[in-house]
Amino acid sequence: MPTTRDLLHARLQPAFDRLVPGSDPVVRPSDKADYQSNGVMAVAKSLGRPPREVAEEIVAHADLSGLANVEVAGPGFLNLTLSDEFLSSRLRELTTDDRLGVARRDEPGVVVIDYSAPNVAKEMHVGHLRSTVIGDALSRLFTFLGDDVIARNHIGDWGTPFGMLIEHLLDMGEDSAVSELAIGDLNSFYKAARVKFDADEAFAERSRQRVVLLQGGDSETRRLWRILVDQSVAYFQEVYAKLDVLLTPADAVGESYYNDMLADVVADLDAAGLLTESDGAKVVFPEGFVNREGEPLPVIVQKKDDGFGYAATDLAAVRDRVGHLKGRDLLYVVGAPQAQHFQMVWSVARMAGWLPENVHIEHVSFGNVLGPDRKIFKTRSGDTVKLVSLLDEAIASAEAALVARGSLLATEERLVLATQIARAAVKYADLSTERQRDYVFDLERMIAFEGDTGPYLAYAHARIQSIFRRLGDEQWSAPVHLTLAEPSARHLALGLLRFPEAIEEFTQGLAPHKLCVYLFDLAQRFTSFYENCPVLSAEGELRAERLTLCFVTARTLSLGLSLLGIEAPEQM
Repeated sequence: MPTTRDLLHARLQPAFDRLVPGSDPVVRPSDKADYQSNGVMAVAKSLGRPPREVAEEIVAHADLSGLANVEVAGPGFLNLTLSDEFLSSRLRELTTDDRLGVARRDEPGVVVIDYSAPNVAKEMHVGHLRSTVIGDALSRLFTFLGDDVIARNHIGDWGTPFGMLIEHLLDMGEDSAVSELAIGDLNSFYKAARVKFDADEAFAERSRQRVVLLQGGDSETRRLWRILVDQSVAYFQEVYAKLDVLLTPADAVGESYYNDMLADVVADLDAAGLLTESDGAKVVFPEGFVNREGEPLPVIVQKKDDGFGYAATDLAAVRDRVGHLKGRDLLYVVGAPQAQHFQMVWSVARMAGWLPENVHIEHVSFGNVLGPDRKIFKTRSGDTVKLVSLLDEAIASAEAALVARGSLLATEERLVLATQIARAAVKYADLSTERQRDYVFDLERMIAFEGDTGPYLAYAHARIQSIFRRLGDEQWSAPVHLTLAEPSARHLALGLLRFPEAIEEFTQGLAPHKLCVYLFDLAQRFTSFYENCPVLSAEGELRAERLTLCFVTARTLSLGLSLLGIEAPEQM
């Protein structure tokens, strides 16, 4: 089903083409009317004619019958007001459309999304929050659009630290180490290993030898390493379950997965004539990247000690995601500081022919989570904030808020609802922020049931559901024609029709905040409608019309929130 904006654009296009072929009507939602076409100015400038004169000519030749009324405003804008017939018919269609007007992709493909990426034997902290929830929202979105989504949780599970971690595991004993890791005490385990490594030269030497064994494929060392990886992944899964994200253990494809591919990366770059030796290392100099002195910047593929760095692993990942997974879109949901690294690696991949022009690759960057002091969020002791601790605190705050509001739910039911509200609060606060921007983690504001928050949207959905619970077994159906006579009813209907446009904006900009803006606006429109248009006290077709608006609003809120990874409670 084409969006309303697309329909208006298509109807106006012939009239614009008549004057300047290929000109853009530029149709957008407007506060002055339902939509506005702002393309007249460019056409008038091209023709050297007065804009209003051009606008009048376009109006005279545009066929908008049955769709919208149009009038010329200001210097030459076209104000477009949708017809009652169109609004009514579209709204009726939405009552039976599970996708609420959002079409599946004509040509779906494979979308590989790299997100979350914690490190083995290290705690997931607040710094992982944004990558995890943004990546999860994108995964849900592209799955909804019909693509084959492949998640890649690029965990840090390889490298020199694993020598000391394995030796620490042996010192503790396997059973004790597994017990400590199983309860999620990853930070203590890692810190204890680091303290011994720094203070005990014998331990440090054992650790260095263990790294050699690990990289050499020693079976016993690999078995011990696998204990660390498996216990960490199991703990990560507990955090993902608490946050309700889609990642599974099968999605954890860490650095080790690419280890056996690295020699081929070097050999193939060398065969292509791209490798250069610099200070004993094997590097590639991609064009256009220089330091402050204007000297070319290298991508270090193999270090002078013959070890491999992140660039080699990322090049192997590109090859795997394009060649093996057949990815059409490769999305990397990683913090903004990695921008230059990715651009340089991808430039090398294109030079080598591993990244064809028909494959879209993008760094989905994001800002930081800040504390009240507007600095990187830390505990009072200066440590990074554990993600699980943050979620537990949010659940406790949500439960306290429910009690304060007089919740009559049993303890277990209240905890389930508090968990849903906490997830909504934390995820929505993150996703509603334009992703390139930093934001302050303010739990009190996030948990609020008023304002632009996740709990407010969840409550809006629950309030609508309460209307239908009061209906009981009463049967109703959407009227053949919805009059939408009340301004707030028409305003709500117009908002409901704009859902596909919000999804389009979310998709095009990889911008979850666009959907958040839409959902908050829709909830506000419903509040105004609810206050001005009594539902259950109305009668006949007016009652059915208002129930139709409630029904479609609830479905839209539920679907929209689900694409953000947020549950819409039936009752609050």
